[in-house]
Amino acid sequence: MKTNNEIDQMIKEALSADELDLFNTYEEQNVLQKFGGLFQGKMKWVNVMSVVFQFVIFGIAIYCGYRAFYAVDNTQMLQFGIGAFLAMMAVSFLKMYHFMEMNKNAVIRELKRVELQVSILANKLNTK
Repeated sequence: MKTNNEIDQMIKEALSADELDLFNTYEEQNVLQKFGGLFQGKMKWVNVMSVVFQFVIFGIAIYCGYRAFYAVDNTQMLQFGIGAFLAMMAVSFLKMYHFMEMNKNAVIRELKRVELQVSILANKLNTK
């Protein structure tokens, strides 16, 4: 069975120069490129706001954790401890949202590659 790299190499060999340039625009991205892709398109403002909220909520978690550590009575310690826990849970949820968005963008990218391959194949079949 052929690996993904071998299949990609066979596809690249079968494409013309113009088709290869278009195909290369849909290459797999590294993590930083995927994260940067969150800040493009129609949902850019939502992702920017969620990153800002992450930093704010993380600051709140640090503050609550500090206050819980230096609390003088158990009630304060419990309140600030719960506040720190809930703030870190909110940061975790926002991180999961970003990971799901990055996964969605990767799936869309792969679908675009398949669409491109199908359209190229259809054009070649129509010209023969």
